[in-house]
Amino acid sequence: MNGIGRRSALALGLTATVGPALVSATPTAAAMYGPNEGSEIAPGVRVVHLGKREAMIPGYKSLALHDVVFQPGVDGGTAMMKNDMVCHCLEGELLIGQGTGMEFTAKKDDVWSCREGMPESAKNTGSTVAIMRVIDLLRT
Repeated sequence: MNGIGRRSALALGLTATVGPALVSATPTAAAMYGPNEGSEIAPGVRVVHLGKREAMIPGYKSLALHDVVFQPGVDGGTAMMKNDMVCHCLEGELLIGQGTGMEFTAKKDDVWSCREGMPESAKNTGSTVAIMRVIDLLRT
């Protein structure tokens, strides 16, 4: 083993030390919103606006992105959709109602859409905070 120089020994040492850390690194969960982030739209429901940009999709002028944060057990009520949108359950579990006979449970990573004028209700049925990420498709 006379052929190992300082550089080779250093490289071997770094590989032995850092390599396992890179291989066994575990992903971390997204940080949850603080209790006062965004604005309260109903008791236990807050909206956090994330951004807005001009749309490239025909028929839409702009897109807006926001997260709706539901505390455990909170019923957000029913609202008529003001525009088309795509929704995603980022965290938790939500019971979604989209009119008579159209109810489903959205779990983490589920995605669904809503059209302008339809009713939608959302209730956090889980024991943790639930986050609904919404992409608004805006005509004006």
